[in-house]
Amino acid sequence: MPGDGKIPILLDTDIGSDIDDAVCLAYLLAQSRCELVGITTVRGEAVKRAMLADAVCRAAGRKDVPIFAGADEPLIGPRDVHGCKQAAILDRFPHRKDFVPNEAVPFLRETIRKRPGELTLLTIGPLTNIGILFALDREIPRLLKRIVMMCGVFSSRTAGAGPVEWNAICDPVAAAIVYNTRGVENLSVGLEVTCRCRMPADECRRRFRGGALDVVAAAAEVWYAVNPEIIFHDPLAAVCIFRPEVCEYRRGLVEVELASEKVKGMTHFDANAPEKPHTVAFKVSPEKFFEEYFGTVTGAAAR
Repeated sequence: MPGDGKIPILLDTDIGSDIDDAVCLAYLLAQSRCELVGITTVRGEAVKRAMLADAVCRAAGRKDVPIFAGADEPLIGPRDVHGCKQAAILDRFPHRKDFVPNEAVPFLRETIRKRPGELTLLTIGPLTNIGILFALDREIPRLLKRIVMMCGVFSSRTAGAGPVEWNAICDPVAAAIVYNTRGVENLSVGLEVTCRCRMPADECRRRFRGGALDVVAAAAEVWYAVNPEIIFHDPLAAVCIFRPEVCEYRRGLVEVELASEKVKGMTHFDANAPEKPHTVAFKVSPEKFFEEYFGTVTGAAAR
């Protein structure tokens, strides 16, 4: 086990679509208590996403972080056609170009087996890589310390109706595999909580400066072309690892809707279920979150 107080983390991300993935990665690179053991990418153009993750890491002075491209397409369902739009900035920043497709799952499996009971798996994209990993090797979940996910919506208790969240609906089958898995501590930070942590584009432009934030700021301009603000979905999930007090939590049972095509991927949360294997965030202090986020990334950029 790590003896220096650091928390070893594996990050699985679809960086390059919504800007909050890059915002999250900048935080992990700046957080002194984070040992970033590796990054895997998922969703359409996963290789370009790996290049973008590498650009962010290099801007932070980190060429040592292992990065592997993962699955481009969901386990079952239509192919993702959105792609990695923020890859448009890559010609402006140093980055690796030699990533090989579909190496994420073997990397995750090998790394987790080498460090049983130590690693926190942070997922901030569709759960395709993790669904494949858990189905391939049923022992892996028990070898993790915990899994923390930006995934789902947990405020609605009405079956077959209510909001759905992108990471769950992009690959509902993979999401179901992960939520149906037992033997690992499971924390989900859902959309109804993360949406309370938002900031206008102009304020983000003012604050995103230095180190990894320079790449984030450039990628954010692609995002701002169609979005007037950033919602800090993924960074909140990351902050919950290091400052759990920014949120309040409930335990219960999460199930993923697969039967109804209309709301496929919707997450149902039952706080009264006899079995309570899942923890979900249900309340956040945006003030505490932003204090932790910018206190961390600004301090690192100044060093």
